[in-house]
Amino acid sequence: MMRRPILPFLALSALAGCTSSQSAFVPQGAEAERIDTLLRVMTIGGGIIFLGVILVTAFAMLGGRRVRALLSSERFINGAGIAFPTTVLTVLLVYGFLIMGAGATNQAPANGLRIAVSGELWWWRVTYTDPDGNSFDTANELHLPVGEPVSIELTSADVIHSFWVPSLAGKLDMIPGRTNTLTVTATQPGITRGQCAEYCGGAHAFMSFHVVAQPREAFDEWMRREAGLALAPEGEAAERGAELFLSAGCGGCHAVRGTGANGTIGPDLTHVGGRRSIGAGMLPNDAAAFRQWIVDNQHIKPENKMPAYDIFSEAELDDLSAYLEGLK
Repeated sequence: MMRRPILPFLALSALAGCTSSQSAFVPQGAEAERIDTLLRVMTIGGGIIFLGVILVTAFAMLGGRRVRALLSSERFINGAGIAFPTTVLTVLLVYGFLIMGAGATNQAPANGLRIAVSGELWWWRVTYTDPDGNSFDTANELHLPVGEPVSIELTSADVIHSFWVPSLAGKLDMIPGRTNTLTVTATQPGITRGQCAEYCGGAHAFMSFHVVAQPREAFDEWMRREAGLALAPEGEAAERGAELFLSAGCGGCHAVRGTGANGTIGPDLTHVGGRRSIGAGMLPNDAAAFRQWIVDNQHIKPENKMPAYDIFSEAELDDLSAYLEGLK
């Protein structure tokens, strides 16, 4: 009686993994395209070999005496059991090295753009540095120019994380005290999703991010806006929220450039209202989500470093949410 409800649940769970926003089967980057090609070659080749083994097994079981004698001969065993797999595996190994560029030295992009991503419990600190050496921080969202190789410097502030955007490239570990470099080239505009692929603690599954690939003109415009100071609050509610943000001590953990908030413990909130989600992919980006996160973040993402702020009145929560939503 209890088995029937499980079947629809399993089916829905399987379908949930079919979304193209975080799928290695829908490559949108040069590196992911090479991985996809290698996967298809090895899958098709492995399937053909598997069918061949099944046929040989069937002949060995059902064939006549002459067929069995042939299959058990020393020549057949040496050829099919030693020479054939050795040759195939060697060819596949060399092909895999060539197509994935194993051992190749990644060249720094000619445009001088540098992006550093630090994995933290449980969110992503993203630092952009332009060719002139100017830098700024953002969080949980990565923007890339289409058609240009970009080197992403990966590290961790606490435990081992793993940076993985299946649609763009393979995964690479983020290790405290070490910087690993991943070069990605987005081949088309669009929004994809990434995820931490190394268990890093209780909220590991709630540590995702978005990658936005844009044409160069749109990317430059985004860089210009994102590097700027926070917009002045519009409306009385947002103005009250800005004052409350500073007086309540939020600026001790979060930075809002152009204000007295210069904390570095938590994500930079200078343009948080313009991101696609809050809480590293946990909630949509609107006033209601900000309100929910402020008072219930420990339930949404257990053990994160932000305490649940239940000290605010309903009116104060409305003001704070209006201010944060307006930080576009």
